[in-house]
Amino acid sequence: MINKNTLQSVINKYFLKGLNNTVKWRIKDNTLTIYAGSKGKICKIHLNNFPFEDCELGIFDTDKLNKLISITNGDLLIQPEKTHKIYTKINISDSNFDLSYSLADILVIGSNTWLEDPEDGYNLETNLSIDDIDSLIKAKNALSEVDHMLVKTTKSIDGVKMCEFLFGDDANYANKITYQTPGKFEDDLSIPFNSNIFKDILSSNKDMDGGVLKLTQEGYINLKFTSEGLGITSEYFLVRNEQ
Repeated sequence: MINKNTLQSVINKYFLKGLNNTVKWRIKDNTLTIYAGSKGKICKIHLNNFPFEDCELGIFDTDKLNKLISITNGDLLIQPEKTHKIYTKINISDSNFDLSYSLADILVIGSNTWLEDPEDGYNLETNLSIDDIDSLIKAKNALSEVDHMLVKTTKSIDGVKMCEFLFGDDANYANKITYQTPGKFEDDLSIPFNSNIFKDILSSNKDMDGGVLKLTQEGYINLKFTSEGLGITSEYFLVRNEQ
């Protein structure tokens, strides 16, 4: 059995409001792993204690699966169905509903290439608390028409190293919002990213214990969130915007 809210939390973390609809679910040793995304925007989601046999499942339409799950309540029983040793359906049941979702052939779903941590390490690191995540979402919502942001290094008036998130244009005449968190770095950085995707990642991870953001001077962001209570780990790589 798995709780409905936990399963939808996992789905939302890779679906990202429609960015990744077609994926493979890989289950091994009761751990569900999902890789999703394309070059420049990729993610990896782990869910522990997933009561399922070892297999790969082709999810062609995550949006439809999520809508089916949304009508259920409480704990769910999820059972695979095979035809000639090929997984063709997953059956989902709660205390009232019985649902059936048709699976895709995993051969028609492409593979995702995962980025590894850079050999030279990261040039900036900052922790993101739940309050930080909520504040960054609010900052983006206040400038919803702006789709870019800067991740910068700076120092407070007391000389403390800070990571600064700037939403809006850096020009003096533009509307903008900055938000700072304590950071670890040696060199100055100022790198542009897509603020819409950044916000969607933060929004889908509001139920986690917190996260860590790391940045390279070449323009790769690594975001990692964990929740001991949910048994979920989510990780993302974003590539900088072109100037």
